[in-house]
Amino acid sequence: MLYTLLCILILYAVFTLLLTITWWRMTVFSVQNNRPKTELPTFSVIIPVRNEEHTLPLLLEDLARQTYSFAHFEVIVADDSSTDNTLSVAKSLVNAMPYALCPLPLTNEPTSSPKKRAIRQSIAQATGDLIVTTDGDCRVSPRWLETIAGFYQQTGARLISGPISFTDNETVFGKLQTVESSSLIGSGACTMAWGFPTMCNGANLTYEKRVFEEVGGFEGIDHVASGDDELLMHKIASRYPNGVRFLKSPDAIVQTAPQPNWQAFYQQRKRWASKWRAYQSVLPSLLAAFIFASNLAVPLAVIGYAVAGWSGFQLIGLLALKAVPEWLFLGSVLGFLRKKPVIPWILVTQLVYPLYVVFFGLVAQQKGFQWKGRTLR
Repeated sequence: MLYTLLCILILYAVFTLLLTITWWRMTVFSVQNNRPKTELPTFSVIIPVRNEEHTLPLLLEDLARQTYSFAHFEVIVADDSSTDNTLSVAKSLVNAMPYALCPLPLTNEPTSSPKKRAIRQSIAQATGDLIVTTDGDCRVSPRWLETIAGFYQQTGARLISGPISFTDNETVFGKLQTVESSSLIGSGACTMAWGFPTMCNGANLTYEKRVFEEVGGFEGIDHVASGDDELLMHKIASRYPNGVRFLKSPDAIVQTAPQPNWQAFYQQRKRWASKWRAYQSVLPSLLAAFIFASNLAVPLAVIGYAVAGWSGFQLIGLLALKAVPEWLFLGSVLGFLRKKPVIPWILVTQLVYPLYVVFFGLVAQQKGFQWKGRTLR
C-alpha cells in the first residue's frame, strides 16, 4: 500500500504545482479607462433572496456606489416567499436607488430547485444583454460591474466566473472556511484557463442572456436542487468550448459571510454535493475522485505508520508531498483575495481537510438537505 499512496501523492503534488504555475501566469485584469462609453453592455443583476432583510440593503447600497453607468444596469430582487420583511424592504428602496430596482415576488410553482426558479423567472423579464447573479448576503466593490464589462469586451467570453472571498471573520471556523474557499476558487480558475472548466460560484457569475436561452437555460438540470452555477457552466462550455473565462481582478471580488456554525456548513456542503450526480462531463467527476483519493491517502499514511511499521521518514515524506505544494497554491490565491493574515491557517486546514473530504465524499451519497428553512432533495 505504501507505493500506491506514494504514486497517488506524487501525482497530486504534480497536479497542485501545475495549478500554482497556472495561477501565477494568469494575468490580473484591470479596466482601461479610455473605453468608449457608447459600447457599454447592459446588465441585469439578479439577486435571489429569502429572508435577507438585514443584508440585502447593504448589497443594494453597494450597487448604488458602482462606477458603472446607472443607465446600463438594472437590479432584479427575486423574492422567494420570504417570511420576514425582505420584499417590503426592497420595495421601499425602489425610489431611493439611482438604478432601476425591480422587486419580483416569485410565483409559487412546484420546484425541486428554488434558486433556479428565481433566476429563470428573473431572466424572463430581464432587459440586459448580460445576466449577473449574486446572493442577498454578498458585498461588492464599486468597480465590480465596470470590471466585468471591461473583461467581457476584451475577451468576448460567454460566461465569466468571478472570485469569491469571505468577509473578515475572527473565529477559527471562519478562517478555516476562508482557506477552503480559496482552494475552490483557485482550482476552478485554473481549470478554466486549461479549457476544462469544473467549478464556479453563482454568487459572482455573468453570462450572456442569449446564450442562456440558446442552451435551453436550466432544462435538463432543473431537477437538481443545486447547480444553477456549475451545471449551467458545463452546458455553456459544451456549446462554447473557449467561451468560459475566469476574471482575475481584485475589483471583481465578491465577499460573503462564512457559515456561522457546523450545522449550517454541513447543510451547505450537502447542497453543493447534490449536483455531483448530475455532472454530464466526465472530467469534474474524475477530478473529484482524484481529490478524494489524494486526501484519503493522508489518514491511510498515518495508519500505515501506526500499524504497519512504516518509518517516520516515510510518513513525513508522504505528508510533505501533499502539504508543500498546497501551501504554495493556497498562499498564492489567499494573497490575491487580500487574505494574507489567514495564510498561517493553511496548516490547520491541512490537518482537518483530509477527514473533511472523506466525510463529505461519503455523505454526498445521501439525498436531502436543509436550505433556507426548506427540505430539498
